[in-house]
Amino acid sequence: MTSDKAISEHYLHGYLLQAIRASIKKLGKTIDNISIEDLAPVDEFHIGGRLATENLLNQLSFSEKHHILDVGCGLGGAARFVADKYNNHVTGIDLTEEYVEAGKSLCAWVNLDKKVFLQQGSATAMPFQDELFDGGYMLHVGMNIEDKELLFREIFRVLRQGSSFGVYDVMRINEGDLTYPVPWATEKSTSRLATPNQYRQALNDAGFEVSKENNRRDFALDFFRKVLEKTEASGGPPPLGLHTLMKESTSIKIKNMIGNITADYIAPVEIIAHKN
Repeated sequence: MTSDKAISEHYLHGYLLQAIRASIKKLGKTIDNISIEDLAPVDEFHIGGRLATENLLNQLSFSEKHHILDVGCGLGGAARFVADKYNNHVTGIDLTEEYVEAGKSLCAWVNLDKKVFLQQGSATAMPFQDELFDGGYMLHVGMNIEDKELLFREIFRVLRQGSSFGVYDVMRINEGDLTYPVPWATEKSTSRLATPNQYRQALNDAGFEVSKENNRRDFALDFFRKVLEKTEASGGPPPLGLHTLMKESTSIKIKNMIGNITADYIAPVEIIAHKN
């Protein structure tokens, strides 16, 4: 099985859009009155969700005239948030076709299908012309991509001079045997973690200049603590959330990720880079 196929199959749900529709109904909403705020719990498949997205974007200073690239866009939640809050046009690319097709429907539901464009494809061979975008970001993507330098060379190619690019990935902080499964990998063979230093080196080799690095371990643990407390107080998860994506494997994947972060083997890390 090719690496791309294995990764795509890891994220395959089978009836994702139907599951989201059913969860929306449980919220007492319909596709005619759902908002991006309502969708946020399922929309942003990374540690910290919307809070983490905002924190990264606040460091990138996109203007409303900018055309932004979302690498590994998933359902397009962050792309919709950027388009809505900052009035940008956003193009997202993701390997998993089911996520892309579901994401297109979500864009239409919240009337952002004229500003957000999602397509299936590989981040290491994007079907975009050189210097097309004014900036970009990726949220929990590199953990599935082995050749980080190829990834960042391709991103560098499609960004215009003067662009900023934000990375928010789970990275290897210390040696130690990780417990699997985790949200991005069922087993070690499809996990492609790298250290912050390896990310910086790959970014530099691709032509970027790194200006900032921020380990978000404490934020992650606090975020999960609050989520677990809220879930316990409510007697179970909300109608719409990451369990909608990961189904019955959600609890074990989240438990293992928290354990791996607590052990200081991994942490979500932000890196801000520029194409000068």
